[in-house]
Amino acid sequence: MADRTTSSITVDADRSHVMTVIADFGSYPEWAGQVKSAEVLSSGPEGRPQTVRFVLDAGVISDTYTLGYDWNDDESVSWQVVEAGTMVRELRGSYTLSERSGGTEVTYELAVDLKVPMIGMIKRKAEKVIVDTALKGLKKRVERR
Repeated sequence: MADRTTSSITVDADRSHVMTVIADFGSYPEWAGQVKSAEVLSSGPEGRPQTVRFVLDAGVISDTYTLGYDWNDDESVSWQVVEAGTMVRELRGSYTLSERSGGTEVTYELAVDLKVPMIGMIKRKAEKVIVDTALKGLKKRVERR
C-alpha cells in the first residue's frame, strides 16, 4: 500500500454530531467536493452504511468504486475498497474523532493505490486535495447544521 496522507481539523460540535454527518453518504456531493455521487448499497446491524458505491472526480483521480466501512461507535470509521474501479486499485482511509475543548478534532487518513502509473508527487498532491477538501467541507457542513 502506498504512503498515507493525514490531516486534522477541529469542528465546533460533539463527536456524535460529526459522525452523523460522516455517515450521511447521500449528502456527500453537497460538501465533499470531488464526490459526484455516493449510493449506500448495504447497512450493518447498527444501521450505519456498510458498503457504499462512489463516483469520484478529483482531477487526476476519477473513478467509480465501492468501499466497505467498519464503524467504531462515534470514535472512528475506517474503509477500504471492496470493488475496485478502472483507475483505483486500493483505497484505505479513516476518520478518527477525539473530543477536545472547543469541539471535536477530526483526523482524516487516506492512502490510494492506482492501477495506472502516476508520479508519486502528483498522486500525493491529489490525496492531499481530497483530504483537505473533505475536512473543510465536513467542518462547514457540521457547523452549519
